[in-house]
Amino acid sequence: SSGINAEWPLRPGKHSMNPFDENAVEEAVRMKQKKIVKEIIAVSCGPTQSQETIRTALAMGADRGIHVEVPKGTEADLQPLAVAKIFAKLIEKEQPDVVILGKQAIDDDANQTTQLLAGLVDWPQGTMASALEHSDGQLKITREIDGGLEDIKVKLPAIISADLRLNEPRYATLPNIMKAKKKKIEKLSPGDLGVDIAPRLTVKKVVDPPVRQAGDKVPDVATLLDKLKKKKVPTATLR
Repeated sequence: SSGINAEWPLRPGKHSMNPFDENAVEEAVRMKQKKIVKEIIAVSCGPTQSQETIRTALAMGADRGIHVEVPKGTEADLQPLAVAKIFAKLIEKEQPDVVILGKQAIDDDANQTTQLLAGLVDWPQGTMASALEHSDGQLKITREIDGGLEDIKVKLPAIISADLRLNEPRYATLPNIMKAKKKKIEKLSPGDLGVDIAPRLTVKKVVDPPVRQAGDKVPDVATLLDKLKKKKVPTATLR
């Protein structure tokens, strides 16, 4: 097996929003349109370029943003536990009723932040939501699971993670993009929130899986059984 360098440097260029986070923002905007929520706060943790992502959320309909800036060059070390701790501190600060996140990032595919955050703040969680319905201070959530769909109810406040089939995110119109430039983005650091973002896990190396051997063609069953016996593969006797 060949070893692969476990570092993936960020390339320069415009930062775009994670698709699952687009679903989360869209659902928040729809909840505001239905008068379920009064204000939407978009939060991103990362380098200066992360403000571009927050501006996109503001253009989609969020009211204000919070940018928790990490030093340039350390963003790749920002792990789900650190992000969950940052969000937990922001929950203390802002006192929201609902926190909606994308179910996973598309770079590391971790799918951990929602669950860790719910544990830290001791709130109910509804992960991988493909449908949301609000009624009597509760959210009815349809979750996508391996066996199909699961319906659950959670009391507010709650933590939700959005799946791709939750909705169809809107495109930000030019007027809303211009309006978003005037909306407030509060700038904080992990230190301002008392959070240590030092990585708890270290990727030592990434290796290729073992190469599979090519299969052999045999002319008949007798030859097949003979090969299996030589390889000491257990066989069953049919009667």
